[in-house]
Amino acid sequence: MDTSGIGRRIAYWRERRGFTQTDFGQLMGQTKRWVQDIEGGKRQQDPRLSVLVRAADVLRVPLEQLLSDSPPAPPAGSGPPAEALGVIDALYRPAPDTNPPALAVLQRRLDYCCAAFQACHYASLARELPPLIVGAGQVAHGAPVGAQSEAQAVLSRVLQLVTSYLHKYGAATVIQAALAADRALVAAERSGDPVQIGAASRRVAKSLVHQQRPEAAVEFATAAARRLGGDLAEQGPLGLSTLGMLYLSAALAASSQERTTARVRAAGTSTKRPTPPTGKAETGMRTGRCSVRPTFACTGWTCCCVSRMAGRRSKSPRAWAGRPSPVCLGSGRPATVLRWHELRS
Repeated sequence: MDTSGIGRRIAYWRERRGFTQTDFGQLMGQTKRWVQDIEGGKRQQDPRLSVLVRAADVLRVPLEQLLSDSPPAPPAGSGPPAEALGVIDALYRPAPDTNPPALAVLQRRLDYCCAAFQACHYASLARELPPLIVGAGQVAHGAPVGAQSEAQAVLSRVLQLVTSYLHKYGAATVIQAALAADRALVAAERSGDPVQIGAASRRVAKSLVHQQRPEAAVEFATAAARRLGGDLAEQGPLGLSTLGMLYLSAALAASSQERTTARVRAAGTSTKRPTPPTGKAETGMRTGRCSVRPTFACTGWTCCCVSRMAGRRSKSPRAWAGRPSPVCLGSGRPATVLRWHELRS
């Protein structure tokens, strides 16, 4: 067994995993000096296989990565599954020189595919998604100026569905899913629809998590939520739902990271507490401090929506407990802010 370079590889992967020499030594049941010796080449003359197996397990890498600089051969079955190949090929297929389908027909086919995805009918999706991808691309590229926004929004929805479908196959399709998510966001930005931009941003954040980049996913999702917050609040329940899902995506990405004191502290201070509203708004307000600990999706105030037209409190304020609201997100819309125990009653 070639033992040269083992210490260097251990040091490389230790730093990649964010471990100090003390941290790695504790996980290995050894001292910091032992780690310094093995990384410095003093313990590589006859390393025990059990030690290397334990080190590979702690560093979450195949044993071959510590024994050789060459990348390991991909395991059998690591490529995209056969049923997803048609969908993947459609992402790279040029638009045919045929008449594009009508936008209404395209939307009906998209609704069918969304229902199939919710029902886990992946065989149907494997059959229906390739022509849907091609047709949506044709419509988006050939739509007149006045219809570009709607056509791009439909294309974004199609690519978002493709992203979610490919994510179901895990690491085998993570690259293709990231491509679909990026294209979905581009189409959403061209549509100018904040709901589609927010929904596509969620797919990008999830793709970053699948690429083992949770920190980038947290940063991307929270930045998108802050950028789109005002516009989404103006879209009513659908916009607020999209905004809440962006913050939820950030929280889920953060939960996939190793728990450290710095990250816990950052999570508690990631959002600014709003200044309590004073006086009465056009439909009236009353305020109360939220007693729950703030999270990514709560800035310290628990709110329930007030109907702008009827001028009365929502019938189900419990639904807003701990969720972002128009007031929390600084939109300035009328809202009633209630204490936590009032929402629980």
